[in-house]
Amino acid sequence: MSNTTPLQAGGVGISLPRGWEGEIYNRAPVVDGRSLQTPGAANPDEVARNVIHVANFALPAERGDFGSGAVEIMNSGAILIVLFEHGPESVGTPLFARTGIPVLTPEEFDPQQMQRTLNGQSGRQIFFTANGRAFCLYVVLGSHRQRTTLVPIANEVLQAIEIEPA
Repeated sequence: MSNTTPLQAGGVGISLPRGWEGEIYNRAPVVDGRSLQTPGAANPDEVARNVIHVANFALPAERGDFGSGAVEIMNSGAILIVLFEHGPESVGTPLFARTGIPVLTPEEFDPQQMQRTLNGQSGRQIFFTANGRAFCLYVVLGSHRQRTTLVPIANEVLQAIEIEPA
């Protein structure tokens, strides 16, 4: 990809193509209503989670971990890619048995795979492990009808993701 913008944090990096934007942030776990980033609240059984959002449209400042707030403003050519990192306890479990960043196919996308069904949109959710780290990949397409055009673009972006070992 030419004319890329690097984005890196939390051991995850990506070179975003022109016209794409993204953010990597760390979601602190909450136990009993307290963020574990609060001094003195550390719990060795809970770890903060990396959340990565990249999109080919302007991401709103306020959005949920799986794109709520963003999916509502997507147009038909829009793509939202979410990587949500799970803790080390997930590595090696059956849900995360798939290894490596997945390559998507248009046939895998379905309007019923959306976290919340939105007219015309389509989604795909896949759990995987890469470099000893467990992730949920959630991709939303602005148009289910355009999935054969949009999925190769999403795959190109996914191939640019680098995940450092745990």
